[in-house]
Amino acid sequence: MTDPAPAPAPRLLADFDAVLRAAPEEARGALWRLAEPARQLDANLVRLGPGEEVAAHREDALDVLLLVVAGSGHAGPVDLGPGSALWLPRGATRALRAGAHGLAYVTAHRRRAGLAIGGARAGAAGPAAGGARRGTADEGGEPACLLPLVCPGCGRVSADTRPVFCSQCGERWPTD
Repeated sequence: MTDPAPAPAPRLLADFDAVLRAAPEEARGALWRLAEPARQLDANLVRLGPGEEVAAHREDALDVLLLVVAGSGHAGPVDLGPGSALWLPRGATRALRAGAHGLAYVTAHRRRAGLAIGGARAGAAGPAAGGARRGTADEGGEPACLLPLVCPGCGRVSADTRPVFCSQCGERWPTD
């Protein structure tokens, strides 16, 4: 019997103060992403400019922890400032608005498996798994075009019908 591979050691991944200082003032969206292979967690450092907002949307699949690292803002009636930790439970409608000096925050949530386009089959993402699926004979018509749900940054198909940020790469979703 062979010995199992040693577990990876904990290590510092980022200094968010340094990431924010190094980013150009006009940089928005995800400034840092957790990208470790074989991880079970996704995390992003996101910056919104003064008065910018993440429009109200609903995330049905994941709880999200949001930790403010700089600036201020509001999540509905909740005031946010450095050190504020906000739980965004799955199924809840959520929206953010940055204050007068902007808002920088870290989000962390369980890593979502990538979605697949295709019929439900063993191991494939289907509606029960939050994935997309093609139309079936009893639904009629052509399958819906998923192009508006494909992230231009990483190619992931969003489970959210009105995405604001990509849950895979953290990029802000393009608006029409």
